Amino acid sequence: MKRQQLLLLILAFGVFSILNTEMGIIGILPMAAEMYQVDIVQAGMLVSLFALGVAIAGPTMPLLFSRFNRKHVMLLVLGVFTICNALAVVASDFQLLLVLRVVPAFFHPVYCALAFSVAAASVAPEDAPRAVARINMGVAAGMVVSVPISNVLAATFDFSVAMAFFAGVTGLMFLLTVAFVPDLPVTQPMRYGAQLSVLKRPPVWLAIVAVICLNGSIFGVYNYLADYLQKVAALPGELIAALLLVYGLLNICGSYLGAISSPGVPARPYAFSRCVPSRSTACSLRAVGSCCLFLRH
Repeated sequence: MKRQQLLLLILAFGVFSILNTEMGIIGILPMAAEMYQVDIVQAGMLVSLFALGVAIAGPTMPLLFSRFNRKHVMLLVLGVFTICNALAVVASDFQLLLVLRVVPAFFHPVYCALAFSVAAASVAPEDAPRAVARINMGVAAGMVVSVPISNVLAATFDFSVAMAFFAGVTGLMFLLTVAFVPDLPVTQPMRYGAQLSVLKRPPVWLAIVAVICLNGSIFGVYNYLADYLQKVAALPGELIAALLLVYGLLNICGSYLGAISSPGVPARPYAFSRCVPSRSTACSLRAVGSCCLFLRH
């Protein structure tokens, strides 16, 4: 039992380290634009090109690596992320920085897919939804909590320190995976055709469309939220970081509610977990906006 809990913890933090690299850059887009002397739209390519790489690799890369030892694949992905993040710390050219962002993006879906599948397989079938929900807490933390952390680091020190934080987290997870994750060979590899046959199921496409619409609506705004709060709302950096942190913590709480809920009734806790962060964040931003208008007048 303790080994299972440790494995789930490492997988959750591993997913956090991957999502931390992807989403943490959002909190430092204004600093990136200033450092490399580009406008905010060009700096936004650090996010959009990474997302495009994930979208392209998502249907293919996990499939290609499905026959290999899963621990070895995890180490490969974490190694690629660590090396690219470390090189990004000293990147002096914006185009080079873009390349160092795109390369690990193609390995992003591989680790996430492995983390969820290994978590589900490490417990009894009836406990699989809870195990997956715990890994999703790492996703929530990486998607949102990483943003205020990187923002604080860049504001307190500089842009390169925030990039070093990304490299340090993935490097740490590489070492923890080497030390504590057991060997995970693939005993019964599935044929590629059998894996692709899942695309024949209508619920799969319904889930894909739902995720695209949900995340597209959220992060289409969230990508530039830090820049908006800084330039339009004229909020201090400390308050911006605090607002982004509140959003992230609420997302983690929602994932935790899913993890402790009964597997027999997954729909209501999941809906509630998605509703709480959205509603709370909307209220928080609305309140901040009202305060800003009051202070300006």
